[in-house]
Amino acid sequence: MELAVRVHIEELPEGLFLATSDELPGLVAQGRTVAEALEIARDVARKLIEARRERGASPDLPTTVERREYTIVFAA
Repeated sequence: MELAVRVHIEELPEGLFLATSDELPGLVAQGRTVAEALEIARDVARKLIEARRERGASPDLPTTVERREYTIVFAA
């Protein structure tokens, strides 16, 4: 099963990118690029969900079947 989590990316003054999520508290990741921040955020999300499951709590997140929202980025 794949879960879907909305992630907010913010560029920091130092030129790094910070990924956070209102849907998954505790998800904080930083990378040199947006792609790197998202990759790290994915790993952090997996670990957060795993920790919740170990404590007997199930994640209250939609699956990818339930959420089909995407953002595409391209040069114009």
